[in-house]
Amino acid sequence: MDTAAAPAAEGRTTLYHRRHAWQQRAKTLGHVGPALVLLFAVQPVLAGEEAFTPLVVLEFAVGAAYLVLMVRELLHLRHNPFHQERVAWLELASAAILAIESYHIWHRHHAAHLARGVHRLHMLPWIYAALAVVYVVLAFRMKQMAGRRFLHLRPEGFAARTKPLGRAHELRWADLAAAEPAGPADVLLHRHDGQTHRISFADLHDGPAHRDRLLAHAAQALAPAPEGA
Repeated sequence: MDTAAAPAAEGRTTLYHRRHAWQQRAKTLGHVGPALVLLFAVQPVLAGEEAFTPLVVLEFAVGAAYLVLMVRELLHLRHNPFHQERVAWLELASAAILAIESYHIWHRHHAAHLARGVHRLHMLPWIYAALAVVYVVLAFRMKQMAGRRFLHLRPEGFAARTKPLGRAHELRWADLAAAEPAGPADVLLHRHDGQTHRISFADLHDGPAHRDRLLAHAAQALAPAPEGA
């Protein structure tokens, strides 16, 4: 089980940036964009300029769900900013708002074109549709993206990636001669062939603690066997 607070001695632990909690709150508040899209969409209906159609009813229902999900996510972040759901429902609701409004705008312009007998291309529905696709992808890939930073301690070695776009370090204890701390949150690994690897946990939440876990595991694995064993 992945956790940032009390990771197990062995196993895979998801690592988070030291500003992860702030980033998650900023991301949630960044959903004000789809909220504004929803506001502008229902304004003509509330003003009596457009008919109250089933599509508008759907927009209201999705908008209500969207606001509930936003409050829910803010409450989750307040209690556990490292919680990651399998599906990011707020992103999915944002996609629904943008997709519905894309169709709504397209339908509105299409009706106007038929009335005038002149066809003109409007880019806004296509922009909203493209953004809806992006939000759908994020909804199902966000947990996987968050899990790109990890520390996986195994009996035969370990694997770690401390930057989401960086390469993963994967080493076996049998290939290492020593492991030592370097700075407040880095570890320096010495191989038997003379190569060294430096892994930094400085930009991570509880980085020094994760570094110390790795060092403790290395010390146990690299300890010389007792005489007569």
